[in-house]
Amino acid sequence: MIQLGKSACASALALTCLIASPAFAQLETRSTTKTPGTAFQVVAEDFNGDGKLDLAVADGALSIFLGNGDGTFQKPINYSYRFLSTSIAAADFNGDGKMDVVVTDQNNAVDVFLGNGDGTFQAFQSFPTTQLPTFVAVGDFNNDKKVDLLVIDPPYVSVLLGNGDGTFQAPIDNGSFPVYLRAAAVADFNHDGKLDVVAVGLTGGTSDLGVFLGNGDGTLQAPLIQPTNYVPFSVAAGDFNKDGNMDVVVAEGLGVFLGHGDGTFQSEVDYAAPSGSVAVADMNGDGKLDLVGGGVYELLGNGDGTFQPAQLYPGGGVWQAIGDFNGDGKPDVAGSGDTYAVTTSLNTGVVVFSPSTLIGFPSQLVNTTSGPKTVKLTNTGTSALSIKSIKISGDFQTTNTCGVSVAAGASCTASVTFETSTAGSHQGLITLHDSATSKPQVIELFGVGTALTLSPASLNFGKVKWGKRSAPQQFTVTNLSSSPVSISSIGMGGRDSHDFPQTNNCEPQLAGNSNCIVTVTFAPTGTGPRNGLAYPVAPGASNPGNVGLTGTGTN
Repeated sequence: MIQLGKSACASALALTCLIASPAFAQLETRSTTKTPGTAFQVVAEDFNGDGKLDLAVADGALSIFLGNGDGTFQKPINYSYRFLSTSIAAADFNGDGKMDVVVTDQNNAVDVFLGNGDGTFQAFQSFPTTQLPTFVAVGDFNNDKKVDLLVIDPPYVSVLLGNGDGTFQAPIDNGSFPVYLRAAAVADFNHDGKLDVVAVGLTGGTSDLGVFLGNGDGTLQAPLIQPTNYVPFSVAAGDFNKDGNMDVVVAEGLGVFLGHGDGTFQSEVDYAAPSGSVAVADMNGDGKLDLVGGGVYELLGNGDGTFQPAQLYPGGGVWQAIGDFNGDGKPDVAGSGDTYAVTTSLNTGVVVFSPSTLIGFPSQLVNTTSGPKTVKLTNTGTSALSIKSIKISGDFQTTNTCGVSVAAGASCTASVTFETSTAGSHQGLITLHDSATSKPQVIELFGVGTALTLSPASLNFGKVKWGKRSAPQQFTVTNLSSSPVSISSIGMGGRDSHDFPQTNNCEPQLAGNSNCIVTVTFAPTGTGPRNGLAYPVAPGASNPGNVGLTGTGTN
């Protein structure tokens, strides 16, 4: 049996994604994970078999983010290789029950990474395409129960038939499309039991949608073309009006085409929405397909092919992958396409946090308590929300006003502070257990402890003749922690840093609960005001700031 995925709906490949959830859909950004390169497409699958959805991101290379099961992800496992990857798809290509990944590259090929079942992958194998590939999807185009690849390599829509062992045959190039192709979706649009392809593209002032009906042997018929009002960025398919015929939605902007069931469509109906990709899922569990796009935005479906106005949520990402990332039975959204980041937005139902993103406490002195930061929790439902517990982890402390319940439409607050005894980066979580869901909801916390202080904050050398040297002045670097801190150097910066030579007894290590001295002189190489700054370079101990250096050079 062909295995295309378990519980995720990946952007343009989402045909129908029904996940049980209550009759509301509130998306809240809960996790932002950095990528090594610019994040392009993302897919969600369980790559290590632990029952938690993971992410695979095309970010110039390939990055795998293993899921923690609470909507957050571990640091990426990066697979750097020769060619820039921008599109990605996942399936079991060799029938071993482990999810594999395929990405496009810029050497007229697609690259297949076979999975080991533990979240790692074997070395990639390349399979050539006729032209430069810009998009890849998966499906069984010849009904042999083996996964095939659909590749857009403009001007072609090509099929690479799978051999069932992770290898693929030479591309079958299907008809030239009259526009530059951008994206595609796969479904049976004419009820003949054979997979078809809908592709979108543009050239000059023309934007078109083309349907390539499948022959069932890997070849596709010449496209049936319809114009679209938007410059197409992505396309997705689903039965929006429950008539048994597959419909299509095109983005940027948003245009919906209801299907006749023969591969043709009704005229486009347009909806106001931000730019980006579009995905299809039942976000509020009412049995009607909804639309989710980059930003993040959401249009709830009415079940008759029409949609409610777009609701915008703070978030990120152009491409979307949809899946249950925290195991609460509701579909969540992972967005990529922002520079160097993948953002996860959880479907929290009636609970709204503000701020909903990561809460940060930069550069806090060890053994001191930061000022508070406040998180507001709002119950947007129609009945009281029972609060079972609000817990916090890591070097963070919290108090809250929520009590045991929050009335419908009401809010409460939690105050968070940060205190640590060690320098460096620290992470934690606010974890909320409530009656809205059986799973906890989390907000990530981040703090940076610094063990070093500088005194005084500035040194002023007054007037010194050009070519002469001032009397020395000193500042002290103090380590407030009980652990030694490595100091690799005293860094010098500012416009005239070369005018302030220094010596010190801080390198290479400053013992715990001790201090060292930096001696600075002023030797102006020009006249007028001269400015610089000095600071200890202490990897892992956080930057404590700098000491300002000023003086005036005279003739």
